[in-house]
Formats: sequence, structure tokens, C-alpha cells
Amino acid sequence: MNRGLLLGFENLVQLRGSCQQLRALSSREVCGAQWKPVQLSAHPVGSLLLHPQLWPKHRLTSAALPQCRHLATKEETKKRRKKIPLARGEVEIRQKMTVEELAQAMGKDIDHVYEALLYTDINLDSVEPDSVLREDHIKMIVQKSGMKYKSAKLKEEKERKNTDAVKRPPADPALLTPRPPVVTILGHVDHGKTTLLDSLRKTQVASMEAGGITQHIGAFIVHMPSGEKITFLDTPGHAAFSAMRARGTNVTDIVILVVAAEDGVMEQTIESIQHAKNAGVPLILAINKCDKPEADPERVKKELLAHDVVCEEFGGDVQAVNISALKGENLMVLAEATVALAEMLELKADATGLVEGTIIESRKDKGKGPLTTAIIQRGTLRKGCVLVAGKTWAKVRFLFDENGKAVDAASPGIPVEIMGWKESPSAGDEILEVESEQKAQEVVAWRTYVEQQEKMKQDLEVIEAKQKDHRLEYEKKQQELAHLTWRQRKAALYKANKHLMFSRPKERTEMDENTLSLIVKGDVDGSVEAILNVLDSYDCEDECKLDIVYFGMGDISENDINLAEAFNGVIFGFSVKANESIKKLADKKGIKIKLHNIIYKFIEDLKDELNSRLPPTVVETTIGEASVLDTFSVTVGKSKIPVAGCRVHKGLLDRKMKFKLIRNRDVIWKGCLSSLKHHKDDVQVIKMGMDCGLSLDKNLEFSIGDEIICYEEKEVQQTTSWDPGF
Repeated sequence: MNRGLLLGFENLVQLRGSCQQLRALSSREVCGAQWKPVQLSAHPVGSLLLHPQLWPKHRLTSAALPQCRHLATKEETKKRRKKIPLARGEVEIRQKMTVEELAQAMGKDIDHVYEALLYTDINLDSVEPDSVLREDHIKMIVQKSGMKYKSAKLKEEKERKNTDAVKRPPADPALLTPRPPVVTILGHVDHGKTTLLDSLRKTQVASMEAGGITQHIGAFIVHMPSGEKITFLDTPGHAAFSAMRARGTNVTDIVILVVAAEDGVMEQTIESIQHAKNAGVPLILAINKCDKPEADPERVKKELLAHDVVCEEFGGDVQAVNISALKGENLMVLAEATVALAEMLELKADATGLVEGTIIESRKDKGKGPLTTAIIQRGTLRKGCVLVAGKTWAKVRFLFDENGKAVDAASPGIPVEIMGWKESPSAGDEILEVESEQKAQEVVAWRTYVEQQEKMKQDLEVIEAKQKDHRLEYEKKQQELAHLTWRQRKAALYKANKHLMFSRPKERTEMDENTLSLIVKGDVDGSVEAILNVLDSYDCEDECKLDIVYFGMGDISENDINLAEAFNGVIFGFSVKANESIKKLADKKGIKIKLHNIIYKFIEDLKDELNSRLPPTVVETTIGEASVLDTFSVTVGKSKIPVAGCRVHKGLLDRKMKFKLIRNRDVIWKGCLSSLKHHKDDVQVIKMGMDCGLSLDKNLEFSIGDEIICYEEKEVQQTTSWDPGF
């Protein structure tokens, strides 16, 4: 019995010694090492030797190792806590990190970053997850989070090779050949520009124009009896299309300024003169409507002197021709003057090599896709040519003249409609021919890249300007708290900004009732541009916000209906159509489609739509007036009611209406009558000249000389104060 207890105790001692040895030699191969005696002075058995034969090696290891692992881990953790400080995590930072990117790099949520930003000069109301942070703010946020930062290695971005297309050097004068002059007809609205063109090219364009106003640029060739060709650009005369007229003068050689003989110089006349001067283009004055009795051509010439347009008879160099476009009088004289001026200018161009030109207008055709009208300025355009314009390109599939007939080529000075564009370029873009489709794609990619870089630069400037403002505001607040200790200062700032932590910017889910969302569609790019220029003048955001959700070319589509439904918007179309299926879909979804062919009708309808979004205003209409001649009180129950004895001197008093009491020109009470009596009888109406007694409020005392006004409140629809200049 005693021997069995002794052996059991011996085994326990051996196990304890094994654990101590394993823990001490945890970093080495201890399983194959020779065990050594261990002095166990804590036990009364004295010195004991470990005998491997009493405990097999494999059983000892397997039994002791799990306990040893547990004990070692626990002990080492304690040692680490005591001796080795816990290493803080490192965050790799770089310049221009967004809030979301910094949160991901730190392994935190976005709200953690927002909370850290409370200690900076940043206005949290303007901070979004994609907002870019300054480097000093990034470092501060990491440090406030108990972490270290290290700057990421900047990847050296290789300088991108410029693959843009450029114009060719000037051609050898020996290669130049005569070309038709490009003539632009400018002038005020309804002064007869379209009628003049109609008479020159023997077509009925004027009868097709909506409201008698040319709505977008058209380019035409006029064949003169002498065999000469003249390319005419018909630019709009309306004020909304000043940008299109300016674009027309940029590609023209001669400007014919049309002025009505009976109206004289008008607003668009002056504007047209300025466009011609800015482009450095010579003028020919065409004084129209000279067949009318009230015509006064001499007055027109004298008025133009004030604008530095000096006719030849006054010693200047401007030819003046009196015409009647409607009756066709003196049109050949005007044409001959144009040809003579063109000969003096010696207009020539290089018809060989790569094509160069300018886009006059751009539109979308349902069957043909994007189409552009262009003036060729150099080279000869043929089918199969690869062109770039703006940020799009084309492989020319078809060419059409002004009558819609297919042509094989277009030489300098000739207007042509081009089919084959990948996307619609903008009117005024420069056309350049390139060697291949691959080169065209490289040019477009480069231009897109340059535009992105420019936009990033502009955005960064805006951000830095806002941050500067916030920093100044922050420094001002810091100066106000300068007398406090740093703990008090931080506590005050945290308390002032604490509410911002719970008001994170959220995505807008509901549109403001005072917002008009617009989808604008036009027939050509120039029309859409002109409409957007008018909308840019909108300056009544405090009354009703104007939000342009989408704009583009082409007829109304199902996508436009879906956009209008999503944004609770209205679709405005200019010179476009909506088929029956689109109209039925719009009616089903309650979407308004407003189509117009005349620009000022378009704007008037838009103003009406803005007016409908404005809240009604309450207008007071006076019905009657009475003067208080005497005051007394009447006892009703236990309370005394003040009563005024009045005489109506204007209109009548109607008990159903509202009343106000005026004393010394100040309104001291508004409301409804408590009672209205005439000779002790309750009445509803007291007419002018009659006396009455009335009571308003039991706590309101009357004074002799007070005025009682009976009025009616009506809701009246407000009208916008926006004046687009129509």
C-alpha cells in the first residue's frame, strides 16, 4: 500500500518536472534531449532522479505537451504585457485619400473618421464619403485613432504621350485653288433674312419655318447665273441664339447685314455687328423692305455710323444695297457685290491632303443616327475618310448635300451633311481627318484624358478654396477659445459639434416640392445649346429651384419618360416629336410632355410651369370700413363684453368675413366678429351709412376713433420674377 502511494507520488513529481523542463526548453528540440536530474526542494522526499524507464518517453511527451502549451501561452502573454509594449498598427496613407478610403485603410467604419474630424477645421456638413482629405488631416485622424502612419510609395506615373490630332502646316501657295465664299446673313428677328435666302436659292424655306423665325443654322449653296457659287449660312435672328450666330461668323468670309428700312438698327443688329468685328469679317449692308412706304434707308445708314459701320457714300468701305427680299428687287446687285468682295479677298484653299473643317450643326436621325452639317475648309472629304471632332470620331459612310441627295465628295467651301459618327459632336467643333480608326480612337482617348485632368484640377482648386475658408473659420473659433485650457477648449468644441455626428449627409430620396426637374430635347445640338444658355440665366432659385436632369437631341423616348417619372419632372421638346405610344405611356404615368417649335413659346410655357410650382400667396381684399363712434359694455352672465358703436362709411360689413382693428395706423387685432347688431337685432350685413354695434374679443377694449376693416382673404397664384429677356 505504502509502496503504491510512493510510486504514484513519484509519478506526479516526475510529471511536474517534465512540465518545467519543457517550458524552459520550448524553443529547442526537447523531445530527443537527455533529461537531467531536477532538485525539488519543495517536497519532503528530497532529491529525486527522473527515470525515463518509469515513464515512457512517448507517453510523457503526449501527456505533458498540452498542459505545457497552455501554461507557456499564459506566461508569455503576461511577460509581454509587462515588458514589451503593444505595437500599434500602421496605416499606409497617401495624398488625396477620400474619407471612405481612409476608413478602409484603418479598418474602421466611416463614422469613426467623421468623429475624428470633429477635432479639425473641416465643416462636416460638406463632407461626403468620397470627399478628399488633406494630408495633415489624414495624419491627425490616424494618430487620434491610436495608430501609426507611413506614407505609401508614390508610383511614378509615366508622362502620357500626346496623341492628339493637329492641323497641318500652311499649304504651298502653288497648291491653292479658288473656293466659294462662305457668307453669313445676320440681322434682327423678322428683318427678312430667311426671305432673302429663299429668294436667292428659289426654295420655300421661309414658309416652313415656325413662327417666321429660323430655328437653327442651315448651310446652302446658291448658284449664280454667272456660274459662281456662294455658300450661305442662315443663322437665327432671335436673341436666344446669339451663341449660334457667333459660331457662324467664325467660319465665314463675308457677312451680309440685313436691316429693315422701316425699323432701323435693333438689338440683334448691334450684336451681329459685334460678332462680325470680333471675327474680323467684312460687311455688306442689305437694307431690306425698301418697297414699303415708311422705308427710310438713309436713316438706317446714319444710325449705323454710331456703330462704326460706314457706307461707301460716307467715305467708308461698306457696300450698301437697297433690296426687297419679298419682291426680289436688287437681289442680283447684292449677289454681284458679294462676288466682287470675294474676288478682292482672293479666297483660296488647298483641296489636297487630310481634311479640315468645322461643324455647323449636329442632330440625331432615327434611321441614320448622329448627323452633322459641316463646312470643309481644307482637303476633299470622301466616303471612307476617318474624322475626329471633339471627343468623338467617325468613319464617313455617306455624304449628303443641302437637298438630302447623296454625294461622293465635298471640296473646300462646300457644306455637306456627314453620316457615320459614333456619337454626336458639338456644333462648332473642329473636324480633322486622321490616318486610321486606331489613330482616331487614340485622339479621342487623349482628349478625354486631358478633359479629365483639367476637371480634376478645377475640382481640386474648388476643394482647396473651401478648405481655406473652413480653416479661417476654424482659426477664428480657436482664437475665441484661446483663454481656455486645452481640455476645456476640446470639450467646448466637442460639445458644439456633437450633433453633427448624428446628422450624416444622406442621399436625397424625395424631391423638393419647389423644384422643377426638366428633361430638355431638341432637334439639333445648336438648339439645345441655345435653350441651355437661356436656362443658365435663371436666377430665382429662392422661388423655385430649376434642375436640368437631362438634355439631348432626338425625339421623345421611353428613357425620357422613365427619367421624368423618377425625378417627378417635365419633358420639354423643341422641334421634336413624340409618337402615340410614347404619349400613351406618359399619360399612364402622369408625365407632362410639352412640345414647341417657337423659342419664345417654349420659354412662356416653361415660366407657366415654374409658376405652378410656386406656393399661392394670400391677398386681402377690403370689403368695408367702419369708424368707432362710441364704446360701451354689455353684461353677459358674470362677464362684461366690450361693444363698439360704429358707422359704416365705405362698402359693407359682412359677419362671415374676417375683421381687423386698426388704431393709430397699427393693426392690433385680427379675427372674426363675436356679434353684429343693428337696433338690438342680430344681422349678417351692415351696409354703408348704417350704424351698428359689434363686439370682437371680450378682452379687447375699443377706443373712439378706431377703424374696423372688413376684408376677404383669397389665395392668388404667384408668378416667377425670372426675366429671360423675351
